[in-house]
This record gives sequence, C-alpha cells and structure tokens, in this order.
Amino acid sequence: MGRLSRRAFALAALSTLTTASEAAATPWHPRRAAPEMRGVWLATVSNRDWPSKAGLTAAQQRAELIAHLDRAVADRLNAVIFQVRPTADALWPSPYEPWSQYLTGTQGKNPGWDPLGTAVAEAHRRGLQLHAWFNPYRIANHTDPAKLVASHPARRHPDWVVPYGGKLYYNPGLPQVRAFVENAILDAVHRYPVDAVHFDDYFYPYPVAGQTFDDDAAYDRYGGDYANRADWRRNNIDQLVLETAARIRQVRPGTRFGISPFGVWRNAATDPLGSDTRAGVQSYDDNFADTRKWVREGWIDYIVPQLYWNIGFAAADYAELVPWWAEQAQGSRTKLYLGEALYKAGDPAQPAAWRDPAELSRHLTLARGYKQARGHVFFAAREVASDPIGAMARVVADHYQKPATAPR
Repeated sequence: MGRLSRRAFALAALSTLTTASEAAATPWHPRRAAPEMRGVWLATVSNRDWPSKAGLTAAQQRAELIAHLDRAVADRLNAVIFQVRPTADALWPSPYEPWSQYLTGTQGKNPGWDPLGTAVAEAHRRGLQLHAWFNPYRIANHTDPAKLVASHPARRHPDWVVPYGGKLYYNPGLPQVRAFVENAILDAVHRYPVDAVHFDDYFYPYPVAGQTFDDDAAYDRYGGDYANRADWRRNNIDQLVLETAARIRQVRPGTRFGISPFGVWRNAATDPLGSDTRAGVQSYDDNFADTRKWVREGWIDYIVPQLYWNIGFAAADYAELVPWWAEQAQGSRTKLYLGEALYKAGDPAQPAAWRDPAELSRHLTLARGYKQARGHVFFAAREVASDPIGAMARVVADHYQKPATAPR
C-alpha cells in the first residue's frame, strides 16, 4: 500500500468514531478479544512520576507506588513499565550499582525497603504485568564524577565515561562496558520474576549542537572492521540487544525483552525504506539504533515506538507512522505496541490538537485498523493519575470498557 493510500486508509478509520457516544455504539472489534497491551510507563528519573520527591519514608514511598498500581487497575490497564535503573543506579539491592538517589536524596543510601521486589509482588497481586525498565548507558544528569558516590563504577572506571551534553554516559563502544551493563540488568532478572526487561530510546545520546561524543580511543581500538564510525556504533548497540536477549532467555526464559525507541527510524528523504516523515531526529542515524532491523529480524519480543505526535502533524504524522510500523512488524515475531504521548494532552505549548481530549482516543481508533498493532503504552503515570483534560478518561470510556489480558 503506498504512503498516500496508507494515510488515507488510516484517516478513513476515524470517520466511524468521532464522539464518545458513537464509540459506545460501535460493535467491539473482533480482534480485541485477543491479548492487548494496555501499559503505562512509571518514570523515576528526577522523580518524574515516583516517588513524588526524594526523602519520603519507606511507608510513604510504598503508598505512592501502590496508588499508581491501583490507578492502572482502575483504568483497566494491564502492564506497568517501572523504571528501575534510571541513571546507572538501582531500585533494588544491586551488587553492581548504588541505590538510586531518587529514593532518599543520597546516592547509595539504603531506602529501607525493596521497591522493585515490592512492585513485582504488588503488580502481580493485582493482575498487572511488571516490566522492569532499564536505561543502559546514562550515568548522571550532570558532568561531575565527584558528585557520584565514591563506590560508583563510573568513578572506579573513569575510562568508561564520556561527558556529553551536560550529562555523563558509559561508552557503548567498550566491550567491558557492555558486559557490565548486561550484568547489572541481569541481576534484577535473576532476583525477580519480572514479566519483561524494557529499554527506552537512549542508546547513543541524542545529538547536541556543537558537541562531539568522544569515543575516538574506543573506535581506534575496536572499529577497524567497519567502513565508518556510524556502522561501528550501530553494531555496538546491535550487540547489546542480541546479548541481552540471549542472556534473559538463559536466566529466566519466560521473561520477555522489549524496547521503546524514538518513533522515526529514518525519513524517506534519507532512505526510501523510511517513513514519509521529516523528523529532525532519526534513530538509525542519531541514536545508532537500527530499530527496523530488530523488528524484522525478530531480535526482541516487542517494540513500542514512541509515536508522540498528533494526527496530521506535518513533520511526523501519527497517521503515517502507524501503518509504517505495522508494515515493519508484518511477518515478524516481534509484537508491535504504540507509545502514546499522554503527557502532551492539554499542554498549551503543544499543537492545538493536543488540547482536544479526544486526540488520544482517535489514535486508538486509527490503530485498530492494523492487526499488527497489539496495544498501547501511555507516557506517563503522573498524567494517568492527574488526567488534566480528561484525555485518559476518554480513552478508557471509548476503548477500555472491557478488561483485556496483556500479551505474553
């Protein structure tokens, strides 16, 4: 199906559901009886969603966490993607990395309880899946290693660290870094029956104008077999994905592996295989993440492209990207879920479409026309709880009147 006809088909699907009353009168789509992802991201970096601030008591933290799980149940969601390694730290008693500062306000300080262990147990008690969300390479949202706890691996191995864009990162080009990151992640998989391991979109960092990610030494040492640095960087990320997937299967075979990348692989102007978009970032070229390959080769169990744009947005139209991603997932073992920008709903800084409470509901209506799209994940838990303009309530009313089982 050509790009114009794909988009026309997608938009035509919307004509059948324009109001909540019409949605209620529409027969339930037959495929919705199948397992359907209804997820929410629960972000902990910088205390975005949880805990509401650092330094709360263990009882207060636990109560806030339970409230997020209960809200997910009330909205008939079925999976919580819980960020447990936001900045090379841990929300469980890890032998590899320090306790997260976002719990107590002090990196390395024991919070007096086990957030990840509690989240797994309480989510499962409520019939929710718990996906453990790890950020592979980000060390800190500053560039001063002295601010890290003295025992931090980044201080013990300063040669692993690259400052860039006001932050510190582990260097993905070092095999010892890749092994360490995998070990830190697999420790949590070994300890807890998490339903999935989840990566977000931060592989190589997003470009910062006028700055260079300094991996010269690593490229000189390890990049000799590659035509250029970009191919070498993509291979580094490919190896992380392949090795993590294999090690998860070894440690806990029932646990899945999913990734949520930036929503544009490449623009068609860059690559005829790309989407009809004009995004300023392309994951293949800027994050060195060949997300399309991971799907088509079936390297991961699921993918959640962050389709954080409204229908009709010129540079990256949701109605263009859904069929493009569905086409990539066709025939692959990798399941496709769609990342939804609930956080934009009602934001006056966003395009006018986001001030319409029905925008997100229209996304789900459109995606219903593509059998490869097996559900949605909403960013993020704070907005699910507050729902400032009722966009999430509209999604629930229009699409989640009946419970659904999360895919396995």
